[in-house]
Amino acid sequence: MALDNDYLSYPNRHYGMDHQLYEWKMLKDRHSITWPEDKKLALNIVVPLQFFPLNQKDQPFKVPAGMTMPYPDLRHFSLRQYGNRVGIFRVLKALDKFGLRASFAINSKLIEHAPYLMQVIKERGDEVIAHGEQMDALHHSGLDSDTELSMIRGPKAKLEGFFEKEVSGWLSPAKNQGQHTLARLKQAGIGYTLDWVNDDMPYPFTGEAEGLWALPLSTEISDQFILINNGHSEQSLVEQICDADKLLLQEAETQGGRLLTLTIHPWLMGQPHRIKYLEQIFAQISNDSHYCCSCSEVIEICKQHSLL
Repeated sequence: MALDNDYLSYPNRHYGMDHQLYEWKMLKDRHSITWPEDKKLALNIVVPLQFFPLNQKDQPFKVPAGMTMPYPDLRHFSLRQYGNRVGIFRVLKALDKFGLRASFAINSKLIEHAPYLMQVIKERGDEVIAHGEQMDALHHSGLDSDTELSMIRGPKAKLEGFFEKEVSGWLSPAKNQGQHTLARLKQAGIGYTLDWVNDDMPYPFTGEAEGLWALPLSTEISDQFILINNGHSEQSLVEQICDADKLLLQEAETQGGRLLTLTIHPWLMGQPHRIKYLEQIFAQISNDSHYCCSCSEVIEICKQHSLL
């Protein structure tokens, strides 16, 4: 039996992809970037400062890196707290040792749960990115507009009030979004999101989210993905990040500036047996070819170069 003629008809199909969320173009064919001081590689370090509730609801799915044992899971709860009480200060010391800057993605709940740490970050003057209220506040397509907008506007306003400066970046808990999250991020005044990881360089969204940018925060070389998800060793983490760094530098020689993004979780890398590996990574990437900058600075430079 022959198929109907319209069986293979798909009105949204077009060159490159089957949606219109952003313009599609091969990375090698885009306008090249020149980073300040003629650096080959922009270095973007993001440090998530997170609050995992002890009684998480896990809706609509179980929170990655959250509580796993029956309530009260004090073992995992206190380990996450360790990152905000102890580990973060080792990470800050390592950043300062190598003269590196970081952007801090912060759950707004920490303003009340870790006031001393928040004051330290405020006094440092580093960039702050909204990371939701807490790690169990997951975005998904089942949320109505008012609910999701409040989940974005609330943490953004709370962080801006405490840190006394504009917060334009967003990292969703678990990097999860719903069908309308992009449009609602734009509506709430967010300038860029770190949730999408489908590229090596930033790009602008179109349609309902026009004006919002994606700054791809690599999952593949994040500490949580390599150490926890993949179960690799700390030395393997160092090797994988350094391999990524070397290849991106090679590409930058012929294709224009590239971007290396790193995610550093204090409850992981701030452990006494791991901090030396973080310092090995920082030693590799704190050289004359790298331009260490905030997420907002990366986006502004890309806008100036009309990246697509």
